[in-house]
Amino acid sequence: MLAFTNADEKKSPTIIGAGCNLIGDMNTDHNVQIHGIVKGNISADTIVIGRGGAVHGNIKAQALFLHGTLDGNATVNIANVFANAEMTGTLSYKTLNITCNTGLECKLSKRKDETK
Repeated sequence: MLAFTNADEKKSPTIIGAGCNLIGDMNTDHNVQIHGIVKGNISADTIVIGRGGAVHGNIKAQALFLHGTLDGNATVNIANVFANAEMTGTLSYKTLNITCNTGLECKLSKRKDETK
């Protein structure tokens, strides 16, 4: 077993690899990468749902990078939705970036910036 030796190593991302199925909620202040399937809610600084990855639950994050499938609601500051991404539910965002064709069948809800 490796011991953490500095603060930067303690911020390593949580990765759910392809072929992995996770049932349960995740809550972290770090980054999460999903390449497998998660059935549960996720709260993290940045969430990346890779191609072939899927989340069945709600997410809350500063930034979302959606390449795969999200079946649930998302509350994020910055949403990046890429080609072939799929989402159902409500996407609540401050900034939205959509690239190419996506399979969004969700409600879009833009939140106001509190600083203005």
